[in-house]
Amino acid sequence: MRILRIIASIDPRGGGPMEGARRIDAELAKLGHQVEVACLDRPDSAYLADYPARVHALDHARAGYRYSRALVPWLRANRTRFDAAIVNGLWQYHGLAAWRALAGTDTPYFVFTHGMLDPWFKHTYPLKHLKKWAYWPWAEYRLLRDARAVLFTSEEERIRARESFWLYRCNEKVVSYGTARPPGNGDELARAFLGSHPEFRDKRLLLFLSRIHEKKGCDLLIEAFAHVAISDPKLHLLMAGPDKTGLMPRLKRRASELGVEDRISWLGMLQGDAKWGAYNACEAFCLPSHQENFGIVMAEALACGAPVLTTNKVNIWREIEADGAGIIRDDTLEGTLDGLQAWLALTPATRKTMSANARRCFENRYQIGQVATHLVDVIHEALEEEGVATP
Repeated sequence: MRILRIIASIDPRGGGPMEGARRIDAELAKLGHQVEVACLDRPDSAYLADYPARVHALDHARAGYRYSRALVPWLRANRTRFDAAIVNGLWQYHGLAAWRALAGTDTPYFVFTHGMLDPWFKHTYPLKHLKKWAYWPWAEYRLLRDARAVLFTSEEERIRARESFWLYRCNEKVVSYGTARPPGNGDELARAFLGSHPEFRDKRLLLFLSRIHEKKGCDLLIEAFAHVAISDPKLHLLMAGPDKTGLMPRLKRRASELGVEDRISWLGMLQGDAKWGAYNACEAFCLPSHQENFGIVMAEALACGAPVLTTNKVNIWREIEADGAGIIRDDTLEGTLDGLQAWLALTPATRKTMSANARRCFENRYQIGQVATHLVDVIHEALEEEGVATP
C-alpha cells in the first residue's frame, strides 16, 4: 500500500503525535508499505534527515496556523500516486488543505485527531473555543465529515470528542497506538544515566518526562512531591521536558517556597540514550495530566517497566488500571498526593509486580508492530466498506 502522511510538522519537539508518526512510519516500511510525508517544515531542518520515510518539506508555512500556498497544489498534483492519505492533527492549515485537495476524489483520506477534540480545551480555554467555532463549520467539520474514517486511539477519546461541537458528523474508528520497543540494554543505559548524574545515585527517582505545560499538571506534582518528600530523604523528582510557555520559572519558585528546590532536578528535553536511561533508572513515572489523549511517554515508561502514576483524564487510564500497571487518581492536588502516597506505601514485592505488569501492558497493547498492523487493517476495512479495491 502507498500511504501519504499529511502533517504540519515532524519536528520531534512537538511531542507525542510527531514521535508516534515517526515510529509508525518506520514500522509500516518494515511491513512492506511505501510511506511518504508532506509537511510544512523547512527543507534544511536537521530532524528530517533520519525520518524513516521520504519527506516532502514544502517550506511555505507561516507561524501559528501554518498557512501554505504550496500544499494544495502539491497534494492535487501527487494524490494519484497514493492509495490512502493520513492527516495528523487539527486546527492548522494542513487539514483544510487535505480536504480541499482530496475530498470527493479517488484518494481516500483518514484523520487522526490526537485528542484535539477533547472538551477539556473548551472548558479551559473558552475564548479560544469561540475562535475555533468561527472556522469549525468551514474547515475541521468538513475535514472530518468527508474523511473515509476519523481515527481515535481509545474508546475514551472517541466518546469525549463528541462533546466539543454540536455540529459533528464523521465515521469513527478506534485504532491502537503506541511506540517501538525500547533498547534492550536498559540496565546499562540506567547506569550510564546515573554516571552522568552521580548526584542521583542511591536516590529513589520519580520521573516526569513531557512538555512543561499547565495541561500536564506540573504544579500538582510539585505540590504533592513537597508533601511526601519529608517521608524519605532519598526521594528525588526529575522534571524532564521542554518549556515553551515559560512555566518553569514559576514552578521553580514554588518549589523553593516549599523547601524542596534541592530535591527536584530540571533536566530539559531528554532524547536518545539519556531518555531511555532516565526511564530505566526511575522507580515510577508521574504524569498528573488534566488532559492526555494517549501519551507516548507513558507507553515508553511502561515498556521500560516503570509503573505509571497518572490521572483519570488520560484516555488510556482504564487499560493501565485494568492491567495493574500503575495508580490512577483524580487530576487534583488531593488525587496527585494520594497517588504518590499509595505508591510509597506499596511493599517492594508489590512494586516489583507492578513493574512486570507495566512491561506486559506495553507488549499486549502498545507495541508499535501491532499498532501499525492494526492501522493497515482499519484502512483496508474502511476502503472495503466503500467498495474500494485494496492493494
